[in-house]
Amino acid sequence: MTAPSPHNAGLVEIAGPDYPVLIDMRYAGADNITGRPIYQRPACFLNAEAAELLRRAVQLAAQMELRLKVFDAFRPTEAAWALWNHNPDPNFLADPRKGSPHSRGAAVDVTLVDADGRELDMGTDFDAFTPLAFHGNLDITPAQQKNRALLLGVMTAAGWDFYRNEWWHYQLFQPRRYPLLSDAAAGTSMM
Repeated sequence: MTAPSPHNAGLVEIAGPDYPVLIDMRYAGADNITGRPIYQRPACFLNAEAAELLRRAVQLAAQMELRLKVFDAFRPTEAAWALWNHNPDPNFLADPRKGSPHSRGAAVDVTLVDADGRELDMGTDFDAFTPLAFHGNLDITPAQQKNRALLLGVMTAAGWDFYRNEWWHYQLFQPRRYPLLSDAAAGTSMM
């Protein structure tokens, strides 16, 4: 198990052989709701508790010959403000004044991929801020509903809570136990 680094506020970097996930940090490129990069580098971090739950989810997915792809994890408060300033919709983004589980290293945005690295069809893309992204939306195909249920099953069996408006978002139960972290406080050099 990768130990938290004293240089990054106890966050664990999700990388390499310890975490065999695909990393597609959407806010490090222009393929996100803002149309521009938010992060300066595509680093992926979680707090130690969340990192351990991600490890469990990876193991559960592997039993079905699937892998996880991570779109976002720890989100420095500066990034939370950039997203909020672009789209201040509390149905999909946490008000930075209250804080997001992402800014505590306690949330991860993921999907499932097959053995060839192809994303399973979830009915919408990541960050599709519409009712079609809701977990319980029935206006998607049965195959898409099945894929969402599969992801939900993997993540909740691993110990994650979910957010009903975003099929991709999973977080720790009671994430407010952890402090909000800026990039400087976290020492992640993402911004």
